[in-house]
Amino acid sequence: MSSTTTTDSQAGTDTATVQVFRVYIKATPEAIWEAITSPDWNGRYGYHAAATYDLKPGGAYQSKATPEMLEFGSPDVVVDGEVLESDPPRKLVQTWRMYFSPELTAEPYTTLTYDIEPEGDNITRVTVTHDVTGAPVHEHQITPSASKLAEGGGGWAWVLSDLKSLLEGGSSLEM
Repeated sequence: MSSTTTTDSQAGTDTATVQVFRVYIKATPEAIWEAITSPDWNGRYGYHAAATYDLKPGGAYQSKATPEMLEFGSPDVVVDGEVLESDPPRKLVQTWRMYFSPELTAEPYTTLTYDIEPEGDNITRVTVTHDVTGAPVHEHQITPSASKLAEGGGGWAWVLSDLKSLLEGGSSLEM
């Protein structure tokens, strides 16, 4: 479900790191768009932290901590960013930065792209591309690993798997 692309932009001096995650979901592009952009939906899967979008270029994106996150000392806003491009229900590009630790907060904003493409009557391909260039702590956070899942992590692979479970089966994977 994931791959990492690393490219040298100047003979090895600057390295771009891009994570790509893809899933096929038995749902329409419109249903997936709604599940990603509506706090009524996006708070029901992944890390259950509802997010709001102002879906115009320059619009705000913000994800609020759940009560459980707050108990562990998370700030009220756990992720924020800015909408760069919004083409419902096909494409959403935004900036992204997590605030779970001082190391994450110190890193620059990253760029997150959702590409939502129909693959037949009721199957949709969802590709999340996360450019984490210059943000190694973010890169570590979004990359799945078995140990991270037990610790409440799992990155985009977890989020997309949970989105698929919710839309196809009506319930979250909830641990």
